[in-house]
Amino acid sequence: MKQIFIASDHAGFNLKKKIINKFSKKIIFKDLGTDNSYQSVNYPDYAHKLCKKVIKNKSNLGILICGSGMGMAMAANKHKKIRAALCYSPKNAKFSRLHNDANVITLGSRLTEKKVAFKCIITFLKTNF
Repeated sequence: MKQIFIASDHAGFNLKKKIINKFSKKIIFKDLGTDNSYQSVNYPDYAHKLCKKVIKNKSNLGILICGSGMGMAMAANKHKKIRAALCYSPKNAKFSRLHNDANVITLGSRLTEKKVAFKCIITFLKTNF
């Protein structure tokens, strides 16, 4: 059974909560933290936690959010069987799935507007390899 995992560091916390609220009627997310935006945390801890869950089932997908999205992508891509793509547009999200079989999308909360992030997630989740 496919599961959608989501995690962020402190910089991505607010966007993560907005994503969960926006899609909660259509998607059941497994929120892996962080649980607040006020305490600084190390983003690799959350990237590794999510990747371990995604790897357990080939159909699982993940969403990682930090300030730029780049740190999460770099940390996630250290795992075998993880193909994390930093997405900044719906077209970029589509191609990451269609051509690269990405199983984790990373977003930059400081660089991506909320509406664009929502469109990226919709596209990422509905596009098959």
